[in-house]
Amino acid sequence: MTTEKTDKKENEERKQDGSTSCFLSPLIGKTLEELQALVKSQGMPAFAAKQIADWIYKKKVNSIDEMTNISTVNRNKLKENYTVGRKSFVEKQKSKDGTVKYLFPVDNKHFIESVFIPDKERATLCVSTQIGCKMNCLFCMTGKQGFSGQLHACDILNQILSIPESTQLTNIVFMGMGEPLDNTDELFKVLDILTMDYGFGWSPKRITVSTAGLMPGLKRFLSERQEHLAISLHSPIHAERIKWMPVEKVYPVGEVLDLIRQYDFSHQRRLSFEYILFGGLNDDIKHASELVRMVKDIPCRINLIRYHKIPGIDLPATNTAAMPLFQNYLNEKGIICTIRASRGEDILAACGLLSTQIKQA
Repeated sequence: MTTEKTDKKENEERKQDGSTSCFLSPLIGKTLEELQALVKSQGMPAFAAKQIADWIYKKKVNSIDEMTNISTVNRNKLKENYTVGRKSFVEKQKSKDGTVKYLFPVDNKHFIESVFIPDKERATLCVSTQIGCKMNCLFCMTGKQGFSGQLHACDILNQILSIPESTQLTNIVFMGMGEPLDNTDELFKVLDILTMDYGFGWSPKRITVSTAGLMPGLKRFLSERQEHLAISLHSPIHAERIKWMPVEKVYPVGEVLDLIRQYDFSHQRRLSFEYILFGGLNDDIKHASELVRMVKDIPCRINLIRYHKIPGIDLPATNTAAMPLFQNYLNEKGIICTIRASRGEDILAACGLLSTQIKQA
């Protein structure tokens, strides 16, 4: 499908969902290849594609009129069918620990949340990739919201471009609403834009993609990308994990690990396993020992996370003594293990708490 036909299709979709007032196709979210096809279809010179990319991704302009090295005639051509596509957040909440949660509209009916986490020399943005989530993990508010749609690359990138702290960011984690590897085409476009010279020019090592273990997307990610990978694990025991994470029924974590073993994580690319500790369920030495057995031949680290309770779910949080004991056991067995600090819990921005269900029309 040509870029012109694709843009017309996107515009029709946006007419139906009301995501822009003028039904114009957004420029942000387009790769250089797509921009090259776009300028060709508009009768513009080929070099204009890089000029547009420079304006929207490096200079972070809000309007086509700001692209002053493009002729007025060509800017007017662009404005007939395109807009930069930036959207302002509609709500901002700041935690007592400095974490900031932003609410972004993605159409007239739906919203997504992003979380900015400042921490000494690091400034991380936790980005969403879907409206809700299909995975329905028992401990996650986003999963309880259900799934309302995929985010386009423009909506994913807009979270990065349209927060006030955009220029401060040192790291991006795709750990917000949704399962990133259930939206691989749009995610990979964003990763290209973030890491290619025409875009943000970031090292892939500044970016982490999280997954519950969705194998089709994971295979693509491992083969095609170089960003860091985080696997949501939470139990090394199949019978337990399947109760908390329905994805275990289709893609057991043992198969996920067999796939991971085919790739090299011994150098700069980092693999981590996310492990929420539930009191009396998965936080004892038996589980720590099984976890060591499961990952001992894989260069990785384990991130321990405190469970943040969600309404209507009877899962106990671990006690304060269990986390360091679990961590020390893993470290003594040669597994790098860290305890992730809970950030933004008072504004429902911590791990597992993102949800915009009550914001939907």
